[in-house]
Amino acid sequence: MIEGVTVTSRRQIVDERGKIMHMLRADDPEFQHFGEVYFSWVNPGVIKAWHLHDEMTLNYVCPYGLIKMVLYDPRSDSPSHGQVTELFLGPDNYNLVSVPPHVWNGFKGIAPCASLVCNCSTIPHRANEIHRLDPFSVEIPYDWSLKHG
Repeated sequence: MIEGVTVTSRRQIVDERGKIMHMLRADDPEFQHFGEVYFSWVNPGVIKAWHLHDEMTLNYVCPYGLIKMVLYDPRSDSPSHGQVTELFLGPDNYNLVSVPPHVWNGFKGIAPCASLVCNCSTIPHRANEIHRLDPFSVEIPYDWSLKHG
């Protein structure tokens, strides 16, 4: 796993009426600060990548659909420098992924329907603290295509 990234199973309470899907509580060890909550709708096959934050920690869950989340560690002083991590998130693999600053991240919708991603970030969005790269940039050694076998 990339240094500083945590993946934590989230509780779901299911009964005949439906379910409750926990995300993040102020008394969870992953909780740092509240900045904002937003939802990202990603259509099937669409890639939303790459982005990296200077200050913000991201706290992602995917309560609906299925995404492939990919992380890349460019930090030269990190023990996981150069490492790529793939995670699959959705209701059947319902985890909170906390991504620290300075880690490239992105995701691809892989469900046959649109997927919903929620982020509870540690600071409100500011355009001057985010960096973006094209999903197919050669700066990140990752191929977004479907892998068989």
